[in-house]
Amino acid sequence: MRRRTLPPHDPESTGATLGLRQNLAQFMLLVAVNALVGGTLGQERTVLPLLASRTFQLGLYTSALTYILAFGLSKAAMNYFAGTLSDRYGRKPVLVAGWVLAIPVPVMLIFGPSWGWIIAANVFLGVSQGLTWSTAVIMKMDLVGPKRRGLAMGLNEAAGYLGVAVTALATGYIASAYGLRPGPFLLGAAYIALGLGLSVLTVRETHHHARSEATRRAGAHAGLTTRQVFTLTSFKDRSLSAASQAGLVNNLNDGLAWGLFPVLFVTSGLSLNQVGILAAVYPAVWGAGQLVTGAASDRWGRKWLIVAGMLVQATALGIVAAAHGFGLWFVAAVLLGLGTAMVYPALLAAIGDVSHPTWRARSIGVYRLWRDGGFAIGALCAGLLADLYGIPAAIATVAALTAVSGLVVAFRMRGNDHTAG
Repeated sequence: MRRRTLPPHDPESTGATLGLRQNLAQFMLLVAVNALVGGTLGQERTVLPLLASRTFQLGLYTSALTYILAFGLSKAAMNYFAGTLSDRYGRKPVLVAGWVLAIPVPVMLIFGPSWGWIIAANVFLGVSQGLTWSTAVIMKMDLVGPKRRGLAMGLNEAAGYLGVAVTALATGYIASAYGLRPGPFLLGAAYIALGLGLSVLTVRETHHHARSEATRRAGAHAGLTTRQVFTLTSFKDRSLSAASQAGLVNNLNDGLAWGLFPVLFVTSGLSLNQVGILAAVYPAVWGAGQLVTGAASDRWGRKWLIVAGMLVQATALGIVAAAHGFGLWFVAAVLLGLGTAMVYPALLAAIGDVSHPTWRARSIGVYRLWRDGGFAIGALCAGLLADLYGIPAAIATVAALTAVSGLVVAFRMRGNDHTAG
């Protein structure tokens, strides 16, 4: 396929103004869209682990977590392609396509007669999330330019994960009052309709902002092939590769929390409402915390915030593994959300700092490929460990791995990067 370019007379091809304040209306619209993206994911957080055990009688944790494996693999792959496609065809078409692909998800979750339908629904959901969330990140980086990148990523991820949290809490209450199906997934259907409508009617293309920034930034790494971007982001550049492995481990432990925490809490005697609260408080603290940590990374730097956040996550997971009862688990969920808030926007901003505007979208796609591959690895490893040794042992193992990942960042990532090399 030929690369699409804007014609020379197009007013969007020149004179794009960078900055959060200068593009505030469009930026906040994209924040709202990403909150809906998060809500579409949040419809599953409380309900699906219980649907696996109660409706489909899946006894093995490995089998029950296959939906997270399917979601993680499909989302990771589409993260990668989202960057390439948005460079080739523009950001908005990719965003709209992601919403269109989400349309079958609530229907399949509501009416699916077998677990295979649930897995297929999560393939669609992963593809949709990869396209919509990645493109929302890219578009916000396009708009704000280099000076407020941490703040922009904090606002973006805060909106998405507050959407996850609010919806996880709401679906817990809906499920306790009306059953596991169809009520919780009707909320997801409403999010998809609204997100698609906003993306088609009100979101504007931002690719020209990235081209404008590229003209102002020189660098030896300005023109790279997609393969070169992949190897640089994954392995060769110290900062980019350190961020990629930390992102993978971060979502590995998130996949563990998504798939096993509700089962652990229910089998320990907690009510559905209590499970819903615990499922919501972790992404709520994660989401709200990023309003502070994203801006803090602009002021204090990315590296040590990431290291500290990974160690806080490891501590929280250790508490979940060792403790018993709503109170201590609530404290652990708060700590897990805080640690993730310290890590998430700083990692994305670090990728934006190092990558050149001409290939930044592709580098973000590669980073998110590794990061969301952690969902699949987490689901598989956590399920196998839980089947062999029990849920607490699986959680403790992931806690140790998270601490090691933080140490890798401490020793490998450079302190203050602004260009790749």
